[in-house]
Amino acid sequence: MENLALQKTANEIRKGIVSAVHSAKSGHPGGSLSAADLFTYLYFEEMNIDPKNPKDPSRDRFVLSKGHVAPGLYSALAHRGYFPVEDLITLRHVGSYLQGHPDMKHIPGVDMSSGSLGQGFSAAVGMAAAGKLDGADYRVYALAGDGEIQEGQIWEAAMFAGHRKLDNLVLIVDNNGLQIDGKIEEVCSPYPIDRKFEAFQFHAITIDGHDFDAIRGAFQEARATKGKPTVIIANTVKGKGVSFMENQASWHGSAPNDEQYRTAMEDLKKAGEALCQK
Repeated sequence: MENLALQKTANEIRKGIVSAVHSAKSGHPGGSLSAADLFTYLYFEEMNIDPKNPKDPSRDRFVLSKGHVAPGLYSALAHRGYFPVEDLITLRHVGSYLQGHPDMKHIPGVDMSSGSLGQGFSAAVGMAAAGKLDGADYRVYALAGDGEIQEGQIWEAAMFAGHRKLDNLVLIVDNNGLQIDGKIEEVCSPYPIDRKFEAFQFHAITIDGHDFDAIRGAFQEARATKGKPTVIIANTVKGKGVSFMENQASWHGSAPNDEQYRTAMEDLKKAGEALCQK
């Protein structure tokens, strides 16, 4: 897809995120919105997937390690055709298959249930190791939060991945600088992220996580990297696309009320109209 088409798709994914969290009256919009461009590129450009055959053994795998930003993943899956976009507003409702964290048993396109921070990346590393052992061609992608990488299990998994030279593995760190308690550098700084992963034998790439040229270049570089896994550190804006949510830690896990919902959707409507003028 061309960048403009990706931008339009990302804007629709953001609308789905806001609508889902508003309908649920709970959820995590901030990190879902910051990762929307990353979800868009993964599901509409990067990964070898087929919504009509979500369990294809040869498919690329994706694990949402920061499982609380499920609204972002669900919106991407819905817009990619895994299930109806209309179902997004059932998020977190009793009886809905779209619960607060990804569930591989009930949601088409979800490769691993996740939620406990740090554990998802370990599962992704296991998938990548299995691919190597099986001689399979699929690639494995995982998305972690910058606050999440404060978890020790992330680094145990990274040590194994580097040691095993899992060059079919890509970890994306959504570096929006904020977690539920505030700035990550004040809560428990993980910086410098790139040098830490390099010490664990990763190839590290740092990009603007809202620039599709940069995102494309990073994933191409990851594919060309042999003998070691890759980490893409994507610098993003928490709450990206919604004026009053941007760079506000308070929107990590809060749902907009009706008035805020209308404002958010108007912001995204205007953004979509601007893209249509290009």
